[in-house]
Amino acid sequence: MGKQVEEVNETDAPCCCSQRWILAFTGFFGFVFVYALRVNFSVAIVCMVKSLNSSSSNNISYINETSSTCSGKAAEREIFNQHAEFEWEKQIQSTLLASFFYGYIVTQIPGGYLSDRFGGRRVFGTAMAVACVCTLVMPACARVSVILVYVLRVLLGLATGVSFPAMQSMWGRWAPPLERSKLVTVSYLGTMFGNVGTFASSGYLCEYGFDNGWGSIFYITGGLACIWVVAWFVLVCDTPSNHPWISKAERDYINNSIEYDNTKRSSTVPWVAIAKSPAVIACITAHVCNNWINYTLLTSLPAFMKAVLKFNIKSNGVLSAIPYVCQAVSGLGVGLIADLMRSKQLLSTTATRRLWCSVAFIGSGAFLIGTGFVSCDQRNIAVAFLSIAVMFTGFHHVHRAGYVVNHVDFGPKYAGVLFGITNTFATVPGMLAPIVAGALTPNDSPEEWRNVFYVCAAFCVVGMVVFGFFSSGEIQEWAKDLKEILIEKPALDTDTRL
Repeated sequence: MGKQVEEVNETDAPCCCSQRWILAFTGFFGFVFVYALRVNFSVAIVCMVKSLNSSSSNNISYINETSSTCSGKAAEREIFNQHAEFEWEKQIQSTLLASFFYGYIVTQIPGGYLSDRFGGRRVFGTAMAVACVCTLVMPACARVSVILVYVLRVLLGLATGVSFPAMQSMWGRWAPPLERSKLVTVSYLGTMFGNVGTFASSGYLCEYGFDNGWGSIFYITGGLACIWVVAWFVLVCDTPSNHPWISKAERDYINNSIEYDNTKRSSTVPWVAIAKSPAVIACITAHVCNNWINYTLLTSLPAFMKAVLKFNIKSNGVLSAIPYVCQAVSGLGVGLIADLMRSKQLLSTTATRRLWCSVAFIGSGAFLIGTGFVSCDQRNIAVAFLSIAVMFTGFHHVHRAGYVVNHVDFGPKYAGVLFGITNTFATVPGMLAPIVAGALTPNDSPEEWRNVFYVCAAFCVVGMVVFGFFSSGEIQEWAKDLKEILIEKPALDTDTRL
């Protein structure tokens, strides 16, 4: 028998101080630290590694005046790396940046399965504790051997690889259908604030921090993440039914809104049906294409700022953060608009997801191409173009109005596994994008970096076309769990509108 339905409205379970919103804000800070721990190395490596033209007596290097196109900015063209300790070639640097994803790809599906089976709380929390340890020992290990850096980056990837599947699994049990975009948006906005805070602060820590500057980046981000792990285990529970502090009104509202019995966990997954589902294939494609752009910028943006736009390390960190500030500002608004479109029946769930993904791919591709044609003399325009491009990628990747929240639309019971599957494929760009960017830019010339942006734009086209034709916002037959509830009450989030 399906679960009995009592009419409990959102007004009976207000947002203020509700446990679902406490989960959203705790998740927000969790993803701040997930991204702080994964991107800190992208900025730190800029000041960890000696420039190729550093003199033996002085580790302050200068860009050759005759090779620069930025006239009148000699003072700003200084690149301060007096704290640099390592002489890693560019190929080694690219491989170190990519090595994180060698571990990250392994735990996507297992993380989703374990979260759906045993609960996302313990999976996410335990993994973050491991990630904290890897981060805190990074400076000591880097001074011993570059091999240890490879190992720690892979372990960090293994640990943080479960974060998104675990959170998706939890939202499949906590998020009422018409609040999904808002709740998921808020929790995943932490990814952008993690980027912003880490990029902005790391440049200054490189120069003014303790332990030779760059070491402090790892100690501070790792230490703060440890505090969050404790808060996560104290504040969060896997389902509304087993939360000790939730009100009866909120518990009933959530349980009666979810499209399946979220008090039960299944040990079986319809793998064949998932593999054949066009909606899953559409999500995989959009996820892969957007992640190519995202990981290219996350791993290579500081290098582009240094090599092409000639910003010093302090400016580099702050300016690398600006695109993610734009993501954060626009993010919450996009999630709210997406839910408004659906609740007012302006667009169906399917049309809403397709709309925002199309806008995101078109906008990001266009502005990335434009960035490639901006010279160093117009570097402020380049920063503006990059900021707008990253803002557009957020419409579907980070702001969850598009493909990422779509897993919860068409398969809420298996949201953790579904995200694990799509993110497994979408981790491949993280393994390849830094290496491809390094191979395309052996001399770090503007023309070479233009090719990097062309590749990103090509992925935008593919993602827009496939997701636009094959995505779905309707719960799939294999995800319905034989629920009489879909017959006993009107669906809250159907796809019958235009």
